[in-house]
Amino acid sequence: MQNVRFEIKWAVIFVCMMLVWMTLELLAGLHDVHIDKHALYSNFVAIPAILVYVLALKDKKANFYKGNMSYKQGFVCGVIISVFVMLLTPLVQVITSLAISPQYFTNVINYSVANNIMTETEAKAYFNLKNYIIQSTIFAPVMGIITSAIVAFFVKTKTTTA
Repeated sequence: MQNVRFEIKWAVIFVCMMLVWMTLELLAGLHDVHIDKHALYSNFVAIPAILVYVLALKDKKANFYKGNMSYKQGFVCGVIISVFVMLLTPLVQVITSLAISPQYFTNVINYSVANNIMTETEAKAYFNLKNYIIQSTIFAPVMGIITSAIVAFFVKTKTTTA
């Protein structure tokens, strides 16, 4: 447990960032008045998500590897963070759906049906807590591993040849 304490800390930081992001989406009206823009603007969460991974790997490099971290060490750290994020993802979805934005599913179903994007049956099947938990739990490690692979490349110690 001591060995992964660092990664758990950064997974919790990531989860907190996601909850703040969901709150900002709600406050910006992306869960109701501007729900038509939600699909576009929600993608910008990638910016703070990548930033969290950059900060985590730089922290690991500085404090655990004394400034000398290999690609593999950075990648493994990112993957472990991603696993813990995945484990916490259902909780994030429950908090988002029940506490932060309890009307989101109703609003997005109504919008999808009113704009002939989906039938009511299709919308209800897609926009619900169970489906979002499944989707986000699959999506979290996939994107986390991809992000880890890219960030580890840039954060690793550069080797020089003389």
